[in-house]
Amino acid sequence: MKLNRILSLDREDISELEKRLFLEDLKKVCDEHFERLGEIGIDVTRTDDGFSVCVIFGARRIKNAKRPLQ
Repeated sequence: MKLNRILSLDREDISELEKRLFLEDLKKVCDEHFERLGEIGIDVTRTDDGFSVCVIFGARRIKNAKRPLQ
């Protein structure tokens, strides 16, 4: 059982469902910081050290960041 869990964590690719769920979460964060143009894309590439993950989207402007209330 432990071996199956370890093997399931070491995969070569991310499924389309996982990409879609990740991007839905990421859209919320991106919209807090940018005025987006269009959709968000993701590119996952295998590297020697693991993965390179690139999130790609167009933005009209960068929104002003506000410091959280303390």
